[in-house]
Amino acid sequence: MTITALRVPTWRRFLRDREGRSGLIVLVLFALVAIFADLLADPVGLEITKAPGRPLQPPSWAFPLGTDNAGRSVLTMVVHGSQITLLVGLAATVISMVLGTLVGITSGHFSGLLGGTLNRLTEWFLVIPYLPLAIVLATVFPPAVPKLVAVVIVIGVTSWSGTARLVRAQTMAIEARPYLERARALGGGHWHQMTRHVLPNVMPLVLANTTLTVSVAIIAETTLSFLGLGDPLRVSWGRILEQAYDLGAIDLDAWWWVLAPGLSVVLVVRAFNMCGRALERILDPRLEM
Repeated sequence: MTITALRVPTWRRFLRDREGRSGLIVLVLFALVAIFADLLADPVGLEITKAPGRPLQPPSWAFPLGTDNAGRSVLTMVVHGSQITLLVGLAATVISMVLGTLVGITSGHFSGLLGGTLNRLTEWFLVIPYLPLAIVLATVFPPAVPKLVAVVIVIGVTSWSGTARLVRAQTMAIEARPYLERARALGGGHWHQMTRHVLPNVMPLVLANTTLTVSVAIIAETTLSFLGLGDPLRVSWGRILEQAYDLGAIDLDAWWWVLAPGLSVVLVVRAFNMCGRALERILDPRLEM
């Protein structure tokens, strides 16, 4: 059976899963908003000097989500903020998945000093509180590196340990299978075994874990931006929340300034979790019992 033939039933089962289908619809909507942000909302409206409205206008037909303290449309800020939030979340997840998969396969394949050292390193990252470590790293990151790149790297290098632990366990299970023994007997080297036999078998697990890691990365980006450690020159949902908090949106009864970006974060994170849970059920049918 070809790889394509194997993928079709998986996607059909995913689309038949109500939770997974609902999460995917939400993600597609937010992805379209991020891709076509410039068409949906004029980016000129992000400039304080060209703000189209009056300060702190409540939701109206002209400004469906109200305005901030400078008169900028909150809807415009949320639309353009989706680009940075999703970009950082996805880019950080790529780094996390690559590191987690590499460390997990290597530590599961090699049983000597190399495997033991990588396993201890994974455990060390697992027991250290993730968010405080990310805050410390973001604070001490070299100032020459652009803030946006720094945030992506910080989130990526602090969120790989969970993936590495899952991949290591799966790698050790695969290592005991007969076809790996045959590959060793036929002279297959470590690289051949890891890339031709182990990696294809752990990829479904990595894919399912990716959707869950993206939600963690988005929460981390929002938190870092809210704490003032994000890119101050770019609008993100966390940056909007930070400005609203610093300027006392709640005390000013400007609830609309906080509601839209906060709700967007919740919806996207929830959608990624729904997709991840659906993939887990499909790849591991025992969870449905």
